[in-house]
Amino acid sequence: MMIKMMTRNALRHKLRTILTILGIAIAVGAFGLLRTVITSWYSAVEATANDRLIVRQKVSFIFPLPYSYREQLLKVPGVEGVTYFNWFQGVYKDKSEFFPRMATDPETVFDIYPEWIVTPEEKAAFQNDRSGCILGVDIAKKYGLKPGDVMNIEGDIYPGQWQFTVRGIYKPRSNAVDGTQMLFHWAYLDERMKTDMPGRAGNVGWYSVKIGNPDEAAAISEVIDGLFANSSAETKTETERAFNEGFIAAYSAIITAINTMAFMIIGIILLVLANTMIMSARERNTEYAVMKTLGFTGKHIFAVVSGESIFIAILGGLAGYGLTLFFVQAVATFVPKNMFPVFILSPVTITLEFVFALLIGLLSGVIPVYQSVKMKIVDGLRYSG
Repeated sequence: MMIKMMTRNALRHKLRTILTILGIAIAVGAFGLLRTVITSWYSAVEATANDRLIVRQKVSFIFPLPYSYREQLLKVPGVEGVTYFNWFQGVYKDKSEFFPRMATDPETVFDIYPEWIVTPEEKAAFQNDRSGCILGVDIAKKYGLKPGDVMNIEGDIYPGQWQFTVRGIYKPRSNAVDGTQMLFHWAYLDERMKTDMPGRAGNVGWYSVKIGNPDEAAAISEVIDGLFANSSAETKTETERAFNEGFIAAYSAIITAINTMAFMIIGIILLVLANTMIMSARERNTEYAVMKTLGFTGKHIFAVVSGESIFIAILGGLAGYGLTLFFVQAVATFVPKNMFPVFILSPVTITLEFVFALLIGLLSGVIPVYQSVKMKIVDGLRYSG
């Protein structure tokens, strides 16, 4: 009976209820979208492996490390494998179209990064072609590239015209793994540097080190940095997670602002629904007085009023979840992949949406419930507002 009553109350003023649900839905959808932007920024952190260390130049990431460090890293106890990367960048078709382009070691990169999946045939073709490259599936789809196609890139960090042949398309192991990168032979880059810019030859950007026991990450990092202490290129070794968090830290102010905005939206939802419920309860003062006269207790009044509030909030939350799915899909489809290589709605965001919808339903009913329960029967019967 109580459920039937609160449902009828919620639908008594259909237009007002629909507009309230719509307002909640838009706010919940906006909250979900903003939270997805934040979780997408952190996706690179969440996708890191706990058995990989990053070795970079101690002064700054932009300074290179000697290629000769590779053999010394392989001799460190606890190290199972080493690969390396060199940021290349360059311009492919349009300067505004950004995606990571990196020189690496074709023999070891897919052993250290098994989350980039290539077929044995693609891997062999890549390794056997000095000017070959591997593309992430998202970039390949964007530009319509397939194995055998040629990519002409204009160098900027490394000047000149560079030609690469696509030898494979890697697929991310999961939705959290970036599928927008381009990998090519470091040796191809180094050969050109020996001729064009001898002072930059024989260097890599950073090393990625696979270790056997993640619990020994700190100890192994200390040993590695000790190897190159007081050298011309001292190192800083950290977990891959800490390395990626360092990049995210540069945008901390923006992330904080977006996060604050997302939670402010929740506050706005609360005010909207609370206002609706106060208006609704005030209109029904006489009805609640009659209910008390017939023997209904404060618990019954509480159930009717708060139940109506929760009912509306949950409907708004469900509609908002649908809008969130639409917003996220739209961004993933139309926003360039270089802005958000990974853009997926996380289970945490979905949970927060429904938890907040339920809490908003409960909290927005507090004032009208209090007023209705404390109201004297005679005052309710006299009410004519």
